Amino acid sequence: MLSPRAVGRNAAARKYDLITALGAYALARDKNDHRLTLRLITLVTARYNWARDELAVGQREIARLWSVDERTVKREMAKLRARGWLVVRRQGARGRVTEYSMDIDRILETTREDWPRVGPDFEHRMQGEPAPDRVVPMPLRGSVPAPDVGDGSEWQLAQAILHAEDPGIYGSWLRALVRSERAGGRLVLRAPSRFHGAYVQSNLMPRVLAACQDIDSDVAEVVIIV
Repeated sequence: MLSPRAVGRNAAARKYDLITALGAYALARDKNDHRLTLRLITLVTARYNWARDELAVGQREIARLWSVDERTVKREMAKLRARGWLVVRRQGARGRVTEYSMDIDRILETTREDWPRVGPDFEHRMQGEPAPDRVVPMPLRGSVPAPDVGDGSEWQLAQAILHAEDPGIYGSWLRALVRSERAGGRLVLRAPSRFHGAYVQSNLMPRVLAACQDIDSDVAEVVIIV
C-alpha cells in the first residue's frame, strides 16, 4: 500500500489523495462519522504542518475554526486519538499547546474499503500499483494487426470494428478481452486482470457495446469478468 507522506516529490498530489480518501470515507458513513471526519479534514487543510508532520493548534483556535465550543473540541479530539488518526507527540503544558501528528497508515487502513468509490485509478495508485498509462503501453497507430475474424463470432467482428476505429486503444485494452459466453442479450468478456477489466468498464464500455450492437442488435449488455 502506498503511504502518501506529503513530503518530497509529488507531495501535493499525495495530500490530495489523503484528503480524498477521508472524504470518500466520510460520505459513506452516518452523520456522526461524517461530521468528525469533516472536522479533521478542515483542521488538517488549514493548520497541518506537512513538512514537520505536526499539528500544533490551541483548542480556542480549533473551536473558532469548527464553530463549536472548547468542550466540543476536547471531545472530538479525544475521538480522533481513540481512532488512532491523531497521535500526541508532546502534551501541552505551561501555556504550550499539545502537538499531534497524523498516523497516515492507520487512516489509509480505515478508509481502504472506500477507495473504489473514487475510481480504479485512485484505488491502484493508493495501493502503490502503476498508473494505467504504465500498465499497458499504447502501441503506435498502424502497428497493431487486425484481429482474426475466422470464427465469425459477434465479439471477433466487433473487435474488427474497434480496431478500425482506433488501433491504439484496441491494442492496449480491447485485444486482450476474450469472449467467455453469451446468454440471450448478455455478452460476457474475460479480462486478463482486475485492473484491466475495471479500466475498460469505466472508460471504454460505451464504445465496446456500440461495436457489438453494430454486429448484433440483440446484444443488450456487455459484462467484463476476470
